[in-house]
Amino acid sequence: METSLLNQLTENQSDLIEKINALKKKKNAIILGHFYQRPEVQEVSDFIGDSLALAQKAVNTSADIILMAGVHFMAETVKLLNPDKKVLIPCTDAGCSLADSCKATDLKKFIDENPGHTVISYVNTTNEIKALSDIICTSSNAVQIVNSLPADEKIIFGPDRNLGTFVSKQTGRQMLLWNGACHVHRRFSAARIAELKSKYPAALVLAHPECQADVLDISDFVGSTAAILNYVKNSDCKQFIISTEPGILHQMQKSNPEKQFIPAPPDDATMSCNECEYMKMITLENIYQALLNENPEVNVDAKIRDAALRPVQRMLEISSKLGI
Repeated sequence: METSLLNQLTENQSDLIEKINALKKKKNAIILGHFYQRPEVQEVSDFIGDSLALAQKAVNTSADIILMAGVHFMAETVKLLNPDKKVLIPCTDAGCSLADSCKATDLKKFIDENPGHTVISYVNTTNEIKALSDIICTSSNAVQIVNSLPADEKIIFGPDRNLGTFVSKQTGRQMLLWNGACHVHRRFSAARIAELKSKYPAALVLAHPECQADVLDISDFVGSTAAILNYVKNSDCKQFIISTEPGILHQMQKSNPEKQFIPAPPDDATMSCNECEYMKMITLENIYQALLNENPEVNVDAKIRDAALRPVQRMLEISSKLGI
């Protein structure tokens, strides 16, 4: 574990980390952690990644128990891919504003009103939405997924309108977009980023494609969390303004200690940062309790399992074929 983080841990946190590691070994359990998690949660995770990487890792694990240190739809996806393994999520309230913006009954009506379209859904969705979809995508592979389809194929893309708009610009495809958005990425303000840029004129602005178009337009690079991390690692620049959830800064600073990372501010000047409160619901305390009690466990409704799994598998097949 990083020395600077060790120095910041409380005695209770250090004790919990030891207990969690012991439980993982005893129960053949692994922890999958998203980049937006708290630093100490990332450090206790066996694998850290974005949604695509976590899904791919879940397919290949030999663990008996998988604990998802992330939000609920991520744990549901892990369970889809591992029906015979025990999948845990430390906090059942760790939801997702984007997933909540698209209800199955509403999407079904939208699909019925627009027949003949291939439905591509962002992974930030419930299993009910996945079951209505033809292909799932992530921010890492959305452009490639769309480009893998015939040029004349009609597409419904949801639920993130900002990601959909970005993909449409990148691919030249006209798609029907669902009107959903991530509350964290929606809060970034181009005007406030421009103000920050005036203070750090040498800094490059890096943004997640869930941000609004005006933020993406002033950014030097747009990509998924993994793509942003790779960009930082390979850039000669020493300063970066980061327009995504600030949990990612932990891995950036670990890999690039000589560089400076400035979190982009939200549009509300009264807010000090732009964290996802759902991601931050995962703590060392509830990870320990979840592993100890093997609960809360995530299960998938048998009636929708096969339908929800097919578009996820298709995504993984396309990603494997394209080498992404």
